[in-house]
Amino acid sequence: MNGNIGGFDARERVLVIGLGRSGLASCAVLRARGASVYATDEKDPAALADARAAIERAGVRFVPPGDLEKVAGELTSAVLSPGIPLNGSLVRRVQAARIPVFSEIEVAYRICKAPIVALTGTKGKTTTTALIGELFRHAGFTTHVGGNIGNALITETAVAEPEDWVVAEVSSFQLESIRSFKPRISTILNISPDHLDRYHSMDEYAEAKFRIFANQSAGDAFVGNLDDPIVGALADPEAGNRIPCRAYWFGRTPRRLTTLYVRNERITYAPPSGDPRPVEVMPLDEIPLLGAHNVANVMAAVLVGLTAGIAPDVLRAGVRAFRPLPHRLQTVAEVDGVIYVDDSKSTNPGSVIAALETFDAPIVLIAGGRAKGTDFAAMGEVVKKRAKAVVLIGEAADEISSVVDPARTARAASMDEAVAIARALATSGDVVLLSPGCASFDMFGSAEARGDAFARAASAQAVAHG
Repeated sequence: MNGNIGGFDARERVLVIGLGRSGLASCAVLRARGASVYATDEKDPAALADARAAIERAGVRFVPPGDLEKVAGELTSAVLSPGIPLNGSLVRRVQAARIPVFSEIEVAYRICKAPIVALTGTKGKTTTTALIGELFRHAGFTTHVGGNIGNALITETAVAEPEDWVVAEVSSFQLESIRSFKPRISTILNISPDHLDRYHSMDEYAEAKFRIFANQSAGDAFVGNLDDPIVGALADPEAGNRIPCRAYWFGRTPRRLTTLYVRNERITYAPPSGDPRPVEVMPLDEIPLLGAHNVANVMAAVLVGLTAGIAPDVLRAGVRAFRPLPHRLQTVAEVDGVIYVDDSKSTNPGSVIAALETFDAPIVLIAGGRAKGTDFAAMGEVVKKRAKAVVLIGEAADEISSVVDPARTARAASMDEAVAIARALATSGDVVLLSPGCASFDMFGSAEARGDAFARAASAQAVAHG
């Protein structure tokens, strides 16, 4: 059970800042707990019409941004949705009125009765979070999975009981404004360039990720990837022992600090206490996910399960039963021997690199979208080696074009056109891979919508060539 339960009940008058999915969930949960709830958002009023109608039906009062000062004296706290920057004008005005601002995951933690597994990283978060949830369910626990994975964490923690587990995918944005958020087990998969349109440097981005273990103590645990240069550096004694709890490490090779590693093509566990003999957990060929990066994701999930006391044979069965999530290296069609793979959730260059390294077959890559301040140079080098052709879409097309081979590059104005061009460039045995390396918001409402458009276009190719 968490030691910091309570609050945000009938004694509170709370302002929810931002009416996206997380903000709407916060409104619903806080109203159900008896709090008086206000909400505000700077979006265009027409775009907020549906959200305003929903919260007002629930008894939440909408406050136009221009009227914030009129209600500030009534408020006891504010809850910040993850898409709203801490240094934005709304937050600064609330803080100027001496109203404490909490992130949604902070509030979710404070009302949670169950222990929490929290996971962050640049790539692989959602797949690994979902897998951890599956492993805990396989072990017989009632498990609540939420956070950046797609449903608000506060919705899950509000109904969790002490004997349950909560598994939370948390982003750097969500971690920025935590205060006492304290998972029982924290995990960092990897840290590579991303969101540099929001952070001034990689150091600042990494520090936001490191907040995941900031409040942990001796009775908690941290699981980290020793192969990742930034995460693995935390294991160096010269880093100053920044991790305040027990640390368990996984990596592809056995080393002094690795509790979980690969030996003879099998994931192997070196128990940190008790019988020291290595335990074989499962062979790599049983992993139902594509790519070497997913071996690391599985190892992270398995080590979290072992740390929580789940038996290796239960974890093996849980991994074998897991199925890939949509838009993450998901095969959506095969036409005349060409496989179409949807990796639309790839929104940073590191994810594109991982996707390209998954396949031995020739690849026609569809990439582009709205860049997030990241450098495409390293991605460009891998594209040159691994892709036979590239079809570029979206705002970042010029930027990506500058780091790939122009002789093997084409442009498209829509997803339908991109898939048609890719089909013309591909031959039997090739892979047409949508792995954008960018956000979707220049052309699509979400990464899911982008992936769905790709799948429809691929299916149309099947019909046309049927």
